[in-house]
Amino acid sequence: MTTFHLKNLTLQKGNRTILSELNWQINAGEHWAIIGGNGSGKSTLLDALGGKLFPRRGKIQKPHYENVVMIPRDYSFHRIVGSAYQYYQQRFQSIGAEVAPTVWEILQNQVKPLGTVDSKSVALPPLEYDEDFLQKQAVRFRIEHLLHRPVVTLSNGETRRTLIAYAFLKQPKVLLLDNPFVGLDIESRASLHELLNEISQYIQLIIVSSATDIPTCVTSVIELIDEKTHRFHTHPFPEKISEVPAELTLNQELIAKVKAKATFTDFETAVAFRNATVHYGGVNVVDNVNWTVKRGERWALMGSNGSGKSTLLSLIVGDNPQAYQNDFDLFDRKRGTGESIWDIKKRIGYVSPEFHIYFNRYTVVWKAVASGLFDTAGLFKTLTEAEHELVNDYLKLLNIEHLKNRLVNELSSGEQRLIFLARALVKNPPLLILDEPCQGLDFNHIVQFRELVNKLVVELDKTLIYVTHYEEEIPACVTKRLVLDKGKQQNK
Repeated sequence: MTTFHLKNLTLQKGNRTILSELNWQINAGEHWAIIGGNGSGKSTLLDALGGKLFPRRGKIQKPHYENVVMIPRDYSFHRIVGSAYQYYQQRFQSIGAEVAPTVWEILQNQVKPLGTVDSKSVALPPLEYDEDFLQKQAVRFRIEHLLHRPVVTLSNGETRRTLIAYAFLKQPKVLLLDNPFVGLDIESRASLHELLNEISQYIQLIIVSSATDIPTCVTSVIELIDEKTHRFHTHPFPEKISEVPAELTLNQELIAKVKAKATFTDFETAVAFRNATVHYGGVNVVDNVNWTVKRGERWALMGSNGSGKSTLLSLIVGDNPQAYQNDFDLFDRKRGTGESIWDIKKRIGYVSPEFHIYFNRYTVVWKAVASGLFDTAGLFKTLTEAEHELVNDYLKLLNIEHLKNRLVNELSSGEQRLIFLARALVKNPPLLILDEPCQGLDFNHIVQFRELVNKLVVELDKTLIYVTHYEEEIPACVTKRLVLDKGKQQNK
């Protein structure tokens, strides 16, 4: 029995053809992985299978939509809960953890409307599932201890398991997942591998994955090479999908030009935390951390999912209201002594998974980069001639000038990462914070991105904080590291 049959399929984004003349048959009982380089069309193909993208030409024969469930690509809950999505845009708001819906409320369709003051005034629908059935499934997915936790307090690994449980409860025939292992630490990845292998006995899986993260339940692989070229694989599957890139070189004239415009260089200490602590609901997410980052130092910030890395960063960049309860210095000045949030942000170039998710992807590339001059999530000012020139210089420096008039939404993951790196660099900040910047990149693009960051940090004399779970992603310029475990630093 066939579940999907793709005949002479052509897919486009905007005016750009992503895949053409694709023929692919997926039979019942088969579990597939879709692999390929960044920009090869993996996520686009998954969208077509999930009914989110209609073919430009050709045909897709597939099951009824109610039998196919696609887990949100950003692995967050805000689309699931509709009008209450604002809960999840304020990740570090402690008050958000007090009023945000719990896992149980989402699974049982008991989420109250945004702004509800008196819960008794809200008429909620009947419970979605029998309580005994829900409890059994919670045990199966190892989320029984999370049922009464606010979803904003879940780690990445906990969120993935909960979203898969949410999908499983709907009893679909086919489950579509886009890079489910991205952003997970080693332990969480192993746990998710085990979970997917278990549920593959009940649900057909189609997974966009790296070549090194294919679950053992997968029976077949489609490898996308380019618009018209693809290969089918059975065991043994390929371990790599591309060659190591050629050595990277930077335009030295541009390096000298942008370096000459450096500002805010007159400081000795970028960050100095003294017993930094952040607590939600009586739990210390960051617990008594002492950490000093001197000018010119390059640090790796590491730790498992939920260890407090991103929360610690939120104190630095001014996104956490508990910053005012903590004693620390930024750029030789005690935090909370009269500086504005914009005074802080103009000295920091920041790339994070959350920013990547919430940035308006229908923005033209050059405007997305230019927005970094003003630390806004879009361009709301007319640029001067000098600012236009500066934006173009960084587009050229990162070899992405050819993308300047495209929409961010039309770019591959690798191209988007470079766009947001250019945005972080365009104001030439002394401190660069890169929070898991290689999420979703294939091996080839990880190597390219790592080497590019290394050269830029060294040649532009940047102070660096680099967050990752993986040793192979750390640039060679990094010589120091801070490791967190359950909010506590492990290498004082």
